[in-house]
Amino acid sequence: MRKRFFGKKLATSALALLLATSVALSGCGKSNKSDNTKKKPANDKTTEKIKIDGEEVPAQLQSTLNVIDDKNRNFYEIFVGSFCDSDGDGMGDIQGIISKLDYLNDGDDSTDTDLGINGIWLMPISPSPSYHKYDITDYCDIDKAYGSLDDFKQLIEECNKRGIKVIIDLVMNHSSIGHPWFKEAREYLQNLPDDKEPDASECKYVNYYTFKKGEQTGNYYQAGTSAYYYEGVFSQQMPDLNLGNPDVRKEFEDIAKFWLDLGAAGFRLDGAKEYYSGETDKNIEVLRWFNGYVKSVKPDAYIVAETWCADYARYVESGIDSAFDFSYSSFDGNISLVTQGVDPAYNGKYFATALKNTQDTLAGYSKDAISATFVGNHDLNRAAHYLAFDENKIKFVHGLLGIMNGCTYIYYGDEIGIGGTGADENKRSPMIWSSTDKTGECKGPINMDKNYVINKFASVEEQEKDETSILSYVKQSVKLRNIFPEIARGTIEILSDVEDGDIFAVSKTYNDSKIIILANTDKEETKAVTLPREKNNYTCIQGMLTVGEDKPYQVEDTIVLPPYSIVILK
Repeated sequence: MRKRFFGKKLATSALALLLATSVALSGCGKSNKSDNTKKKPANDKTTEKIKIDGEEVPAQLQSTLNVIDDKNRNFYEIFVGSFCDSDGDGMGDIQGIISKLDYLNDGDDSTDTDLGINGIWLMPISPSPSYHKYDITDYCDIDKAYGSLDDFKQLIEECNKRGIKVIIDLVMNHSSIGHPWFKEAREYLQNLPDDKEPDASECKYVNYYTFKKGEQTGNYYQAGTSAYYYEGVFSQQMPDLNLGNPDVRKEFEDIAKFWLDLGAAGFRLDGAKEYYSGETDKNIEVLRWFNGYVKSVKPDAYIVAETWCADYARYVESGIDSAFDFSYSSFDGNISLVTQGVDPAYNGKYFATALKNTQDTLAGYSKDAISATFVGNHDLNRAAHYLAFDENKIKFVHGLLGIMNGCTYIYYGDEIGIGGTGADENKRSPMIWSSTDKTGECKGPINMDKNYVINKFASVEEQEKDETSILSYVKQSVKLRNIFPEIARGTIEILSDVEDGDIFAVSKTYNDSKIIILANTDKEETKAVTLPREKNNYTCIQGMLTVGEDKPYQVEDTIVLPPYSIVILK
């Protein structure tokens, strides 16, 4: 039977009295330990106060970090040009990132001031004529607007001190029309006599791209003044590369080794499903080749592919570690649908089933696959925007992201509720570090329309001082992942005994250590969940997330969950 409680009041004062007189129900026991764990040299429990009928009752929550150095990481996606400017020219740069590393992870486990990030994904950093830099002219250098290779080396060095792994965006689907490969091929074709076919022995670069003679339909564009047209699925400025050509593959092997030797921990592969548009098997073969080469150079490298399609999971057949799962992102993704609560079908039970199915589906293609989930990225409208700047909803989508398996990705600025919708430039607006100190402030993309970049929340500086801010909530969400390795790595089982559809209820088991995660996805109603401790092998609440003042609490086998709250039982 479902029991309902409203606000701060229990159904009876007897239940409140029972909690007040019970013995340390929250925080008993210690977090799982392992040889490759980073320990916090402080007390392993944080004492807080919760209110029951106006009376304060102590609750002890785990705070010992248990950060395992593997591929399951808390990633942070950075568009360098809008993150932090180190030299006052209005353009974000690598030195700017270095100056803000302590914001992401200060390397000191005894502090709670950083975000707890241990992975960074850098959007393209190589020379490019565009603001977004997905059309690259030199794969083995840094765009001068962002800095130098020495700056990149320093970034890696500083990240290594903090336990942060850096992966870079690698664009293999296409180059820029300004790349020397394409320029030489185009010049060759322009000078080719009409009665002669292209000869790779004369210009090997004509086979680096897909050229066809005569006017073509679809995504084809004329190569200069020649009679030949090239394919460009994404843009006329981005000619598609021929990844079936061994010479092209050798180029990318050399490029990958270049960055791995400089300290990159792996790659995010842009547009992987368009290597051969509509031909998944061929795309998987390309990924299998690339993964094999990269792992031969750096066995522990991490590779995640952009696979914006329904059959994304198939791509891990190639051996890559992850394929981005878009089904949880954006306004119509699982996380938003559950949070918004407009359709009652998208509730806690639905979300638990979705996570279980995701894990099982990936495992069916590769036992080593790691899920890669996110709320937003550089191609999507900002979460704050599609959630109508509802602070509790913005918090809760990050709470739900935080309890997911594998790698999670936070898009820079989402942790403070930055807005942005419409054109891509608007989704890549400047990070807001302070409302008064303009040091490090970026101008943003040149064509950014400020009318579609609405920011209703405070800056990083202000939110860091507010324990109830979006930023403080996101920090706590990431911290739970760093305390409980079971969250990212555990095998999921749905707790079918919990009948209330609004309650997300799963167990996760990792290395013989089990936690239970409960979440109330109802945005208005406090819920009570009865979960026998002996049967479910837990003792008490050891972690929690709340969007408001009311906090979860436990009375024997009953867990009381305010709206949009999450607890970890162990």
